[in-house]
Amino acid sequence: MSECLFCKMVAGEIAPDIVYETSEVLAFRDIHPQAPVHILVIPKRHIATLDDFPDDQPGLAAELLTAAQRVAAQSGLAESGYRTVINCRADAGQAVYHLHLHVLGGRRLHWPPG
Repeated sequence: MSECLFCKMVAGEIAPDIVYETSEVLAFRDIHPQAPVHILVIPKRHIATLDDFPDDQPGLAAELLTAAQRVAAQSGLAESGYRTVINCRADAGQAVYHLHLHVLGGRRLHWPPG
């Protein structure tokens, strides 16, 4: 996916502010944060949306959630709380079509989000 922004980050063509990385996932600070802490967690392989997540990869799903938990803890959010969000397609607000999980915190978050 040569045109995918997040694939370019995984390939090293664009340098994100990385906060966590494994062989399967990458987590970095969002360049347009919606909270004091706003980190994106992505699979390193290109998966366009949550609907495109392969059925045969439950380990990758677990690794994405584990990464979210770890970046929240290392960012000091575990005690006060944080939100995780996956937007799927345009009506939900997905702007980059590479699956990504938002980790948001550092202030009181309201529900519904608006």
